[in-house]
Amino acid sequence: MQSEAIICLKCRHLLPRTGYHLRRGNPVEQLFWGRIPLIAASACFEFRKSGGVQNMLHSLKYEGVRDIGLEIGRIYGRELMQADVFAERELIIPVPLHPNKLRVRGYNQSELFARGLAESIPGAAFSPAVERIVHTSTQTRKSRFERWKNVETVFSPSGDYIAALKNKRILLVDDVVTTGATLESCAAVLLRNGAHSVAIACIAAA
Repeated sequence: MQSEAIICLKCRHLLPRTGYHLRRGNPVEQLFWGRIPLIAASACFEFRKSGGVQNMLHSLKYEGVRDIGLEIGRIYGRELMQADVFAERELIIPVPLHPNKLRVRGYNQSELFARGLAESIPGAAFSPAVERIVHTSTQTRKSRFERWKNVETVFSPSGDYIAALKNKRILLVDDVVTTGATLESCAAVLLRNGAHSVAIACIAAA
């Protein structure tokens, strides 16, 4: 079975799942309370240092194993269908990389995750509707405030897609959520440009 070759059944069983998509007020949602009006937020796995999720994400981001992102998206999309607030999403938009970083890496891991989700959520379409217009420094070792300032004005709606955002129920996705600063900045752009509502889904929560 091809999907098992990408992530074996034993690994799927051992990876720490959160179940957050079925828990309102879960820790990922709480990150955004008082900051931005999200309809829901979730992550598939708990990120633990030196654990299986970290190893899997490293393979996805730095070793070119792109199928991991697609497969996690397909798996998590089927789980998200258990919750109406995620099942009704119309556009799935990944947090973008800056073009310079995209050229170096060759792909956006969050886009792969988004495409996998779109395969499993009926009626939802993948859309590259947001672009990163400023190349920011790494978020590693930054405080919460420093992370927020680092991404405060780095995103913009892609010109060809602005009209498509109007009144749409959007699922914004990324690989890992830590403080939520990047996702908050990106979600603000979507809401300012007419999105009906924004929910968030990530591969892992740190």
